[in-house]
Amino acid sequence: MGVKQALKSLDAFPRAEEHLLQKTQSGALVSVVGLLIMATLFVHELRYYLTTYTVHQMSVDLKRGETLPIHINMTFPALPCDVLSVDAVDMSGKHEVDLDTNIWKLRLNSHGHIIGTEYVSDLVEKEHSHKHDDGKDHHDDKDKEVYPQGAFDQAAEDLIKRVKHAIANGEGCRVFGVLDVQRVAGNFHISVHGLNIFAAQMIFEGSRNVNVSHIIHDLSFGPKYPGIHNPLDGTDRILHDTSGTFKYYIKIVPTEYRYISKEVLPTNQFSVTEYFSPMKQFDRTWPAVYFLYDLSPITVTIKEERRSFLHFITRLCAVLGGTFALTGLLDRWMYRFVEALMAKPHARSVLR
Repeated sequence: MGVKQALKSLDAFPRAEEHLLQKTQSGALVSVVGLLIMATLFVHELRYYLTTYTVHQMSVDLKRGETLPIHINMTFPALPCDVLSVDAVDMSGKHEVDLDTNIWKLRLNSHGHIIGTEYVSDLVEKEHSHKHDDGKDHHDDKDKEVYPQGAFDQAAEDLIKRVKHAIANGEGCRVFGVLDVQRVAGNFHISVHGLNIFAAQMIFEGSRNVNVSHIIHDLSFGPKYPGIHNPLDGTDRILHDTSGTFKYYIKIVPTEYRYISKEVLPTNQFSVTEYFSPMKQFDRTWPAVYFLYDLSPITVTIKEERRSFLHFITRLCAVLGGTFALTGLLDRWMYRFVEALMAKPHARSVLR
């Protein structure tokens, strides 16, 4: 019996007899409010526990021999698809002219609606031992190589008529697709450099009449992960009565996103600065939109993590216990307040 009595003395939750308990309306109200608060806090803590958070880590980029995917989706509202070309050049001297592999061109009318699709799987590739200067005139003799001798003039005239008719109708072009380039610094640009210089001169009657207004719907260097922000998405640069060259200087940061399921998504983030060079009267260059990119030697690893179950239980006990203690304190205050109000009329009636 001594041991049992000793254990009972340690009871922190003594129970009163049933007939000694008094239930009140104020206590019921406080109990209901307390239960609602505790249910709300429980749901909030459960969602907080189930929600993942990200941890960022940095390390030296050790990748070699891989390609860099460039996702492009742009609209040129003032240039027909026949005159636009996508060219790429990198630090190794590799120069690819009029890239069409995995690149689509959608013809647009003056209202921006699609009226035709162009896709060519051929790739014209040229090697240059010297460095590529993005300020030089990139027109070459490609058209002379494409058209057979004697048919060049007729083909060029047909192209000029077709392009002039498209420009008069306000035709534009949407360029989208994926470029796979070497994982070294370089640039790609969209311009009229794929045209023969004489055809370009006859079409536009001077480089100052080439309107390279553009809208960047999407530009990314790999798949997207949750929370990524591509700073050029939604960018529009519209020119009125002027022309020039746009240059976007891009710093690419290799990134790995590790999901909570241990799946790894290799991709890239980037930052960008922009420069516009207006055409001058005696410039011999032709307007273009350049994207000059360089890669950072640092890789950012983003990990999804979830809070521990012990952390969840600790927070849950804290908020539920605190709410229970607070509602108990509020119940006692309300009970005493109601008793005090009821005692005053009773005292007055006794005095009378």
